[in-house]
Amino acid sequence: MKKINWQIFLGIALIILSTAVYIIHYVLFRDVHHIFIYLVGDIAFVFIEVLLVTLVIHRLLTVREKRALLEKMNMVIGTFYSDVGTILLKSFARFDPSIDTIRASLTAAKNLSDQEFLKLSRTLRSHHTTINTSTKDIKDLKTFLVGKRDFLIRLLENPILLEHASFTNLLWAVFHLGDELGHRRDIGRLSKTDHEHINGDIKRVYLSLLSGWASYMKHLKDGYPYLFSLAIRTNPFDPSAKPEVE
Repeated sequence: MKKINWQIFLGIALIILSTAVYIIHYVLFRDVHHIFIYLVGDIAFVFIEVLLVTLVIHRLLTVREKRALLEKMNMVIGTFYSDVGTILLKSFARFDPSIDTIRASLTAAKNLSDQEFLKLSRTLRSHHTTINTSTKDIKDLKTFLVGKRDFLIRLLENPILLEHASFTNLLWAVFHLGDELGHRRDIGRLSKTDHEHINGDIKRVYLSLLSGWASYMKHLKDGYPYLFSLAIRTNPFDPSAKPEVE
């Protein structure tokens, strides 16, 4: 309310000042005709000015701002995959008995075109599988995610991610999985039902990670070939991948 009152006050003050200047002009030169010629001309130009500012300049600034925001967002996503996502994918791929149906496409990411990346994303979103984990697998996963809890919280606090709903949902799924595991004091005594529940949470994270990884790889290939090269050499789905350059 105070902001609106301030704006109204400013508007009235500017109108009064403008009127005062016109009055001074008339007192000095006694030329009403000249005053109205420029007044009408200025009013006519206001509509063109509104067109330029709102439809052209504002649009260009919006596009530029969105590009900058997208760039920052992809930096955050890259940090996530470097520190957490790739490690999880490598682990989850071992839990996926159907991994061989998509492994060839995933390991061929180096040579995929833009259209093939889009096709891969659609394939990964519709990937049907189950998750099979052992007690040791869940123990190792718990240790890893509990250790990354502070990192995940910092990512969730980043306001940039509000513009990326799918990645935010992925973060929440990972955070929820870590939270579920953190509340199990004795992983070795999980009931069959509880074990299946954990596998379901892992599957949710796994499928989201798969689709997000394909989009992230496409982004690296388009804009950062040196980062893309490292991502290919650490491909979590390629058993023969290694970071050293040969």
